[in-house]
Amino acid sequence: MIEPMTSAALYLHPDRLFPAESGTRLIAKRLFASVKDLPLLSPHGHTSAAWFAENNPFPNPTELLIQPDHYIFRMLYSQGIPLEVLGIPNAQGHSEQTDPREVWRIFASNYFLFRGTPTRLWLDTSFSDLFGITERLCTENADEIYDLIAAKLTEPSFRPRALYETFRLAVLSTTDSPLDTLEHHRAIHSSGWHGRVLPTFRPDPVVDAEFTGFHDNLRKLGELTGEDVSSWRGYLDALRKRRAFFQENGATATDHGHLTARTADLSQREAEDLYVRIYNGTFSAADAVLFQAQMLTEMAAMSVEDGLTMQLHPGSVRNHNAALYARFGRDKGADIPSSTEYVRSLQPLLAKFGNDIRLTLILFTLDETTYSRELAPLAGHYPAVFLGPAWWFHDSPEGMMRFREQATETAGFYNTVGFNDDTRAFLSIPARHDVARRVDALFLAKLVAEGRLDEQEAVEVIRDLTGRLVRKAYKL
Repeated sequence: MIEPMTSAALYLHPDRLFPAESGTRLIAKRLFASVKDLPLLSPHGHTSAAWFAENNPFPNPTELLIQPDHYIFRMLYSQGIPLEVLGIPNAQGHSEQTDPREVWRIFASNYFLFRGTPTRLWLDTSFSDLFGITERLCTENADEIYDLIAAKLTEPSFRPRALYETFRLAVLSTTDSPLDTLEHHRAIHSSGWHGRVLPTFRPDPVVDAEFTGFHDNLRKLGELTGEDVSSWRGYLDALRKRRAFFQENGATATDHGHLTARTADLSQREAEDLYVRIYNGTFSAADAVLFQAQMLTEMAAMSVEDGLTMQLHPGSVRNHNAALYARFGRDKGADIPSSTEYVRSLQPLLAKFGNDIRLTLILFTLDETTYSRELAPLAGHYPAVFLGPAWWFHDSPEGMMRFREQATETAGFYNTVGFNDDTRAFLSIPARHDVARRVDALFLAKLVAEGRLDEQEAVEVIRDLTGRLVRKAYKL
């Protein structure tokens, strides 16, 4: 039996993640210092716009730090702790565990599970820098730390808008259904607050024919836009109207979470016939895949028209745990990576738009084997293609380094788009960016120490990775 952790000092080394060799470490420290305090750009994430529209205090430490973050509860679940015990609402919105303090105690008693993970680094950084906590979370101090955080959350400086400013956020993007009214984004804009919280158009619910409630979603799409979505032309016009609505409310990007990177370029007649089967519910599994492939090409065409940056996140087998999905619904830590092919899959789309500088297509992957073999060569050739940073299971120091090592040789730095945190856990945003900046400083310091880059160039590169490339790619 593993004994519960006992109290120990919480210490964050100021030179964490930097090289052990003293000369290279000094270079890394100088590079990091040049970007350490620059504003944070968060162009892709999953925080709630309602937090900033309403600006209410966060309810308690559990609802803020544990229950929104599948990085945390998936690890606990993997050790046999049921989601019910953690107070995760089921698909009907009901929670069996209603005592947030008890959930926190379970989390504290199992904090050792996160040793060596990026989650542990983000949490320790948040505990130390935001809350001034000096002891490592454990069974013994669970209640004390819960009370300390709970008390802080009642202070005006811990309201969502105040934290946005404390974090030096310059922009924060959410990810939103194409059917979203964006009422919270509009409320933020009309409030007079200067913070930039932007929506991102995520059309999956109306382009994935196997998405739960797909046909009802099409009906809602038609109602929102006044278009006849029973026809292929009406459906495409409806999507154009929703994209325009998102742009009117500040959106600069779209996001697409498909299982594969497959694209298609069907004739008008073929596309119309396919859509009839999709709309009428007479489609096969192969039809559903082909429809998504065609829709990626259609979305690229729309991005050429309206200028929205296009992000593609393929390779995740969503809701792999069928029993958990049936009970709790989507996004409960059961999305599992799969191997992903890009070169042939993207060829139909790139044949039409890969040479068009009006398109910005950012590619992500959960399959690291594709970095040097497929993704970097694609980004290193096509003007429209850029590489997104290490995503999800790879947004760790090791994953970030592997990305730089494998992609830079062919794509360089300037066919990448800097860092995005892709998080639901608001308090982790500064810590994630801190890790990314430290890793970039580590990678660049090595190039300087080896005589492959002079230090002034390295300063320019790390500043570009932190700011300019992000702003350019996401049109900020």
